[in-house]
Amino acid sequence: MAEEGARRKKKGNVVIWAVLGLLILALGGFGIGGFGSSQQSVASVGDRDISASDYGNALQQEQARIGRQFGQSLTVDQMRALGLDQLVMERLLAGAALDNDADQLGVSVGDAEVAQRLRAIPAFQSAAGFDREVYQDVLRRQGTNPRNFEAALRDEAAREILQAAIVGVTEPPEGYATTIANWLEETRDITVAEVTAAQLQAGPAAPTDEDLETYLQDNSRRFETPERRRVTYAWASPDIVAEGIDVDEADARALYEQRIDRYRIPARVLAERLVFADEAAAQAAADAVAAGETDFDTLVMERGLTLDDVDQGEIAEADVDAPVRDALFALEEPGIAGPVETSLGPALFRVNAILDPQETPFEDVQDKLAAEAALDEARREIDAAREAIDDLMAGGATLEEVAADTIMEVGTLELDPSISEGIAGYEAFRTAVSAAEVDDFPELFDLSDGGLAAIRLDGIDEPMLPALADIRAQVEAAWQSDSLQRRLAERAEALAERLREGESFEDLGLSADSVTGIERDGGVANASRDLVDTVFAAEDGAILAEPGDETRAYVIRIDGVTRPDLESPDSAELVEAIEATARRDIGADLLTGYTAAARDAAGFEVNANAIRAIQSQVMGVR
Repeated sequence: MAEEGARRKKKGNVVIWAVLGLLILALGGFGIGGFGSSQQSVASVGDRDISASDYGNALQQEQARIGRQFGQSLTVDQMRALGLDQLVMERLLAGAALDNDADQLGVSVGDAEVAQRLRAIPAFQSAAGFDREVYQDVLRRQGTNPRNFEAALRDEAAREILQAAIVGVTEPPEGYATTIANWLEETRDITVAEVTAAQLQAGPAAPTDEDLETYLQDNSRRFETPERRRVTYAWASPDIVAEGIDVDEADARALYEQRIDRYRIPARVLAERLVFADEAAAQAAADAVAAGETDFDTLVMERGLTLDDVDQGEIAEADVDAPVRDALFALEEPGIAGPVETSLGPALFRVNAILDPQETPFEDVQDKLAAEAALDEARREIDAAREAIDDLMAGGATLEEVAADTIMEVGTLELDPSISEGIAGYEAFRTAVSAAEVDDFPELFDLSDGGLAAIRLDGIDEPMLPALADIRAQVEAAWQSDSLQRRLAERAEALAERLREGESFEDLGLSADSVTGIERDGGVANASRDLVDTVFAAEDGAILAEPGDETRAYVIRIDGVTRPDLESPDSAELVEAIEATARRDIGADLLTGYTAAARDAAGFEVNANAIRAIQSQVMGVR
């Protein structure tokens, strides 16, 4: 069960990608530190803690990853809206659950395995191979030490053993992949003819009053009015309150200066950074690039990295130390800069774009800033009026009386699903109206833009079926459409039956088209998706009718069913992909179920206060 608070448990990082994150920090050049005490626990599973450092690094890596996808840094509200903060914590809890189970089961590895993994990490290599001085220096720069890092590698290896045991038997059932491949790649050949009003034996029918009345009753849900809720509301809208607020130029200019970073954007470069073990290695790489013997992409690949690992995003002069600044901003066009000394060691930078400075004059945004300032002041006025409004309502004042004595305005509305203007556009308002009872006492609630509202439900008009005389044209149009669609379908079925009896499309006066190689996810011109589904549900040689809309129906003959050659390279590749996907999905489901059960069995705790503190450092939570 999750509770606030954290227990002290034995030290140790918790998930494999948290360990790899340290390497990304060392090589990619982004990282964070100072998350309070490195031993502070933000969560725990059984006897395994998730440290502040683990959570902070994982959160920042997720923020950077998603930021690259969106092309901008995400705010905490945006990350929360996407559920990313919860996703990060769920991953860490899952990793901690596996670590705790590995401890309980006695799963571990020896020093030789740890040493082998350590020597295989490119970040710790020099020209002669694994370099302990480089290793210790990288860890020191990241605020950790060999003991903790090697413990993390040992945890990683134990976790892999446990994961392999969990997902080891994940083969799909025999024949699964070939069955799916056959189904996916099967094609159909058909002959199809449209049946239109021209093939009907009589013109459009004219409905009688009795026909229309019967149709209206049989289709009452199509024609009845929606439920309408009659509401009296009082509200204070920032937009309305702001209309009475004057903002002088000085206030707008002050807001401009507060946001000057938005309006005066310095020159920037889009750059990637590759860190080397020493100056000699960095210079040798730079010389090789200059001589055309290699390129930056190859250098990155040879280090076992990806371009995402070395991506630095946008860099302004103020973001970097003087040596890096001088190297990057001396370039007049994209290219290689360096070697240059960085906090992680000598590095080469590749500048992919040079972005000119941008400045938006105050005059261009003055009106917008004034409007924003007025809205901010309106929200403050509304918030300041809240207590007085609450007191009046608690004292029994009606909404009309509250509106007369405060900044709120009163109005009435008959709300149904078609209305979304004004106050009806607020989800909180619609929810309150939907939940209200006629005798409820009005209560104040917040609107999403900082406004306030309260409602009184005056009555409910239940759904009603209008009299035929009031909606005759609407009912007759629907009757005509349905009647024509039905008659076309009946005519198509009659023609299909004659085809089954041996007549040809030509005998029936139908203009037919031959369509070959129809794929299951394909289509047929002028036909709905339903027609393709019908074709694939039929056997070879079948003749069938397919309803359409009020303009056409179809007569179809299945001329051929082609099944794929699963021995062909493309089909064999598809079978392999289906099997691999099935294995992966089965394994993922097993691992997810196991980690959830292990977490719940061991018991877990989450320290909400510690999490908020870390978020405030990583994402600027207010």
